[in-house]
Amino acid sequence: MKIKFSRHAKRRAKLYNISESVILEVLENKDLSHQGIHEIVEDVEGFKYPLKVVVAVENDIITVITSYSLKKGRKV
Repeated sequence: MKIKFSRHAKRRAKLYNISESVILEVLENKDLSHQGIHEIVEDVEGFKYPLKVVVAVENDIITVITSYSLKKGRKV
């Protein structure tokens, strides 16, 4: 599967200091075989709060729509 980053996702990652490699790590072990939009929330080492990554799956292309750190009090 090919992974693309939307312009919005790149800007959000830069704003929240999230590297593309961290996002790829989050996506690595997830089952994204179903078409549609997936929201992934995961604790990542080095971040105070969990990260939320939203992706859209179409055919064999995964598009990262956005990623950001969740606010305090919204733990999973």
